[in-house]
Amino acid sequence: MSITVRPVGDLLREWRQRRRLSQPELSLNAEISARHLSFLETGRSQPSRDMVLRLADQLDVPLRDRNILLDAAGYAAVFPERPLDDPALRIARQAVDQVLAGHEPYPALAVDRHWTLIASNDATRRLIARVDATLLQPPVNVLCLALHPAGMAPRTANLGEWRAHLLARLGHQIQVSGDPVLIRLLRELRDYPAPDEAAHDVDATAFVVPFRLKTGTGILAFLSTTTVFGTPVDITLSELAVEAFYPADATTAEVLRHHQ
Repeated sequence: MSITVRPVGDLLREWRQRRRLSQPELSLNAEISARHLSFLETGRSQPSRDMVLRLADQLDVPLRDRNILLDAAGYAAVFPERPLDDPALRIARQAVDQVLAGHEPYPALAVDRHWTLIASNDATRRLIARVDATLLQPPVNVLCLALHPAGMAPRTANLGEWRAHLLARLGHQIQVSGDPVLIRLLRELRDYPAPDEAAHDVDATAFVVPFRLKTGTGILAFLSTTTVFGTPVDITLSELAVEAFYPADATTAEVLRHHQ
C-alpha cells in the first residue's frame, strides 16, 4: 500500500492560513524574506531542516505535526512519542499522579489530545460512578461522558451552558489543530440531544462558565482549570492535560470535604 505524502510547501501554507497569517507577517516573524517563504510554499525552494523547525515554531505547530512537516521535507522526525508507562516518562507520570492525588478532595483527571481519559483521582470516580457502565469502558472519552444522555448530562443543572462551553472549546481546538478525530468527535457530540434551556443563558455576574452537578446533597458548583507540561519535547507529554475542578462556593467545598 502506497501512502501519498503532501509537499511540505502545501503543509506550511495550510498551517499559515490556519493561523491567519499573511506571508509578509510570517516571514517577518521568522526573519526570512517574503519571497523566500513564497518559494518554499510553492515548492520552488526546498527548506532546510532548521527552516522547517523555525517556521513550525513561529506557527505554533504541535510536535506531532512538526514531525509530519519534517517527513514531508525529507528529514527524520525529531520529537519522540513514548507511552506514559515508558521508563523514560516515569517521572512525568509520577508528577501527574501526584497532581491528581494532591487535588483531593476535589475532582481532577488527565486526558490526551482526543479527550481520552488517562487517569483520574478518587473524587472524580465518585462523581461519575452513576453513569452508564458502557461509557466507562476503556477508552473513555471525557466529552462523551459529559454530554451523553446516559452520562453526566442528566445530572448537569446548567447543561445548555456547559454544553455550549465544551463544544466551543472543542471547536477552537479543531481550528488550531485541524485534527480529523476531533472533527468526528464534535459531530458526534452535536448529535446528542440538546437541552431545552437556552445555551447562552449565562450568569452576567460570573467570570467563568461553571459546572453545576445535581447530587443527593444538592447542586455542587465547580470551576475548572487546565494544566499542561511546560516546554515538552515528547509528543505524549505535549498532548497531555490535567483538568482540575475547584469548588465554586462554600457549600460545594464543605460537601466534598465531608465525603472525602
